[in-house]
Amino acid sequence: MSRQHLACSQAIKAKTEPVSSPPPEISSDDYTNTPFTDSCSLTLAAGPGGHGCISFLREKYIPDGPANGGDGGTGGAIYIQALRGETSLHKLARRGTLKAGRGKNGQGTSKGGRRGEDVVLTVPVGTVVREVWRVDPVEEEEMGRRGKGFGADLRREEREEAEESGEEEGKWEGTDQSLKWRREKWLLYPGILPKSFTSADFPALPRPRRSNLAVSQPPAPLRLDLDKPMATPMLLAAGAMGGLGNPHFVTKSVPRPKFATKGDDALRIHVQLELKLLADIGLVGLPNAGKSTLLRAMTASRARVGDWAFTTLSPNIGTVVLDNQRGRVAGLTTLPVYPDGEPRMHFTIADIPGLIPDAHLDRGLGLGFLKHIERAGVLAFVVDLGAGDAVEAVKALWKEVGEYENLRSGELNADTQRTTPGGDALSTYQPFTSSISSSELGGDLLLDQQAARPLPPLTLPPISSKPWVVVATKADLPETQENFAALQTWLAEVQAGVQEHPSGKQNGWRRKLHALPVCGLKKEGIEGLRNVFVELLSES
Repeated sequence: MSRQHLACSQAIKAKTEPVSSPPPEISSDDYTNTPFTDSCSLTLAAGPGGHGCISFLREKYIPDGPANGGDGGTGGAIYIQALRGETSLHKLARRGTLKAGRGKNGQGTSKGGRRGEDVVLTVPVGTVVREVWRVDPVEEEEMGRRGKGFGADLRREEREEAEESGEEEGKWEGTDQSLKWRREKWLLYPGILPKSFTSADFPALPRPRRSNLAVSQPPAPLRLDLDKPMATPMLLAAGAMGGLGNPHFVTKSVPRPKFATKGDDALRIHVQLELKLLADIGLVGLPNAGKSTLLRAMTASRARVGDWAFTTLSPNIGTVVLDNQRGRVAGLTTLPVYPDGEPRMHFTIADIPGLIPDAHLDRGLGLGFLKHIERAGVLAFVVDLGAGDAVEAVKALWKEVGEYENLRSGELNADTQRTTPGGDALSTYQPFTSSISSSELGGDLLLDQQAARPLPPLTLPPISSKPWVVVATKADLPETQENFAALQTWLAEVQAGVQEHPSGKQNGWRRKLHALPVCGLKKEGIEGLRNVFVELLSES
């Protein structure tokens, strides 16, 4: 063999032989902040109705045509829909107030106004909707005029009162003009002043109306648990009715009325949205245990990674795709299913900020992030094999979680004792009692809105009853085998009932306990961890 052929063969051999390279370094500046919000408050305002039209027929040889003004359009409605693709409420939290479209005004030649645009709220599955307060103009109008009729009923009552008092015939017309003429309810023909209308010309105020869609609204106050995906949106607030055109007020004495009614004000509801399920898998661990690195290894998330404590200050959510419609991931034979039997194409993992000793006493990042642990379907306790005894680390984490569970149980028991029997199991607060006071303007009765009370916490399953697994990170470091072996032995004793459940609860979950060594930086052991997560999701 010549020297040239020998050199070529050596070059090809060098290219084909695997070269051991150090694990990639992750820069602390290579990250993307994923916005996440698990609870928010919103004010939902349905669309007000359009105004009625004051119009008259204009044709050749018809100088004074009849009234032909159209009615105003109905306001837009507000719907809500729970979808599996949504994972956070941050899109709604920054809105503050959601308003549906206003109905268009009526037009001439008896053309009705166009309906206002609807608004659809898309929320994650597992969202709980609870009402804080509401303002219903139609209900206020009915309560304010309680004891008095509307329209023809009012005129009949006035006639009867006049006959009882012995007044002359015709004097009964318009005796309650303050309820008829209300500037915020009527539209006048341009150039016509209110003083041009006599009490006999002006009709009684029509009866308040509700949209036909209002029958589909949930009963007040709202208490909704959207725990299943919805094929069609659910109505929350129907739009207000539009005003009446001037043909509605034609009488023998007033054949060409020069007035119409304005559109009704819309229903407004202030609600609190809260996620009952944060993610399918929740990563729980001490600071610098490798949770963010593990999340980056299993998902496409770019959570921030650093060598200091509390790198993660808010939960990061990542998605593990099991089936991308072109094929399943390697090593996965069957897909888990949702409770409704639908195959699960993906699952979510939440990187929860690290816990420190006495976190249940609101130290460190405090109770706010212990709450997130409560809302994960499966708990994955992440421990660093190179940072000390792994068994003691798991016990320390379970101690904080167990103390928080005891604290929540005490709060729920106190709230249960304060509620009345027969209350809603989802939301145990009582509807507000409204006080009615007389307004100084026009003698109208208004509903005084009371200050909003804080809603009680949601009733969630005990943390100790959730499936859990121990993930041992940094398993590639030397001299960690003994630490991992001790962890496996302890978990086997807990599963067999020899050791007490680390939460201290008798009914703690211990059916199938796993301890898996992984290296998030090199992505070693990730496939086996994913399969264990899929198995636990099938049992949860």
